[in-house]
Parts: sequence; structure tokens; C-alpha cells
Amino acid sequence: MSIRHGLLALLERGPRYGSQLRTEFESRTGSTWPLNVGQVYTTLSRLERDGMVTQGGEDAAGHALYAITDSGRAELRTWFENPVDRTSPARDELAIKLAMAVGAPGVDIRAVIQSQRRHTVKAMQDYTRLKAQALAAVESSAARERDDVAWLLVLEQLIFQTEAEARWLDHCESRLIRLSATAANAPGVPGAPSSAAESNAPAENAPDAPPAEAAPAVAASATARPGAVRPQDH
Repeated sequence: MSIRHGLLALLERGPRYGSQLRTEFESRTGSTWPLNVGQVYTTLSRLERDGMVTQGGEDAAGHALYAITDSGRAELRTWFENPVDRTSPARDELAIKLAMAVGAPGVDIRAVIQSQRRHTVKAMQDYTRLKAQALAAVESSAARERDDVAWLLVLEQLIFQTEAEARWLDHCESRLIRLSATAANAPGVPGAPSSAAESNAPAENAPDAPPAEAAPAVAASATARPGAVRPQDH
């Protein structure tokens, strides 16, 4: 997450003080990635050092105000115009966990997968309820419509992300079953069941088929009443 560029985008709308930037950043993203004031001021100090913002003046309450510079605007334009680099993906804890679980003594990797799938589907249901709230806010043309639209986009990204994670977990389980079935009498597939018959999922399942548990959950969540669960609760 680029806090640096997020703050520059907010400062382009006019001078702001630190806690104001924090509040507006969280409002725009629905507090999906909460900030603390220390992070904000540390980032502002670095931006000031790099000539991206300047500090000058105070508001009526005595808060020190920060303003974006021409260099900061150029940096922001470059950020908006260029794609996010995916050649060096961020470390993913779940992928690392499953990689380490393969062959780990005393670890049932399929139990790890199934536990994570239940959590992922629950998160998907919560995000879908929140999406219903965001849609209602946007359609009502509330005063904070800009923030509501931004929050809706963030929520939809989270929904797509959890759907993809559920599919990947299903694929991982299916992969282990297939490998086990292929080497039915030849050990060497750590963590996988000794035969496809030991699994509830058939060995012939296509790896890319949608997860059996996730599909009904999505359908159920689409009609659920909106709740007050925030993404950071998961």
C-alpha cells in the first residue's frame, strides 16, 4: 500500500494537517488499511525531505498545515499514469503457510486448507454485506458520495480477491488428491491423502473448478442483510 501517494492525492485537494489526512484516507478506503497518526507524520516528514510537500501556516485551531509542491504533483501524476508493478509481488502469508505445510511433520495440510477456506468464505460474506451498504449509500446520493464510491471499489476488490483465494484453495486440495492418486503405490507426496478414496472431493475434479463451499456462500451472502462488520475484523 502506498501511503505516500495516498497522502499526496489528498493534499492535491488543498492543504491538510496530519490527523485530517488520516481521517480522510480511512474514509476514502473504508478503514480497510487503518493508519495511525505516527505513520502519517513520518510519511509527511519524508515527503517534505524529498521536496514533495511543504509545511507552512496553521489553521484556526493551530494545526500545522502541509501543502503539495509541484514536484509532489509530478510524482502523483506519474503514480496515476503507471501500472502497479507486479514483478515483485508482496509476500503472501497464506501461500507461505501452505508451502511450509507440505511435508511438515504432524501437519495435515488438507485440514489447513479446509480451515482457511471456511474463514475465506466467511470474509466473502461479510464483504458482500458491506457492499450492499456501500451501494445503498451511493444510490442515495449522500453528501459523502465520493468516499462512498471509493469504498465500493475497494470492497469489490476485496470480494474478487477472496473469491480467487477460495478457488485457489480448492485447486490446492484437488492438486494434492491428483498427485496422490497418480502415485497411489509410490510414497513421495507429503501431506496428501494416500488415495483419492480417502478424500471427500473426487480426484477427477478439475483444478480450476469453483470451490464447492464458496459458491453457495456467495449466493447466500448476496441476499443477506447488510451488517456492520469491518474488513479489518478478519
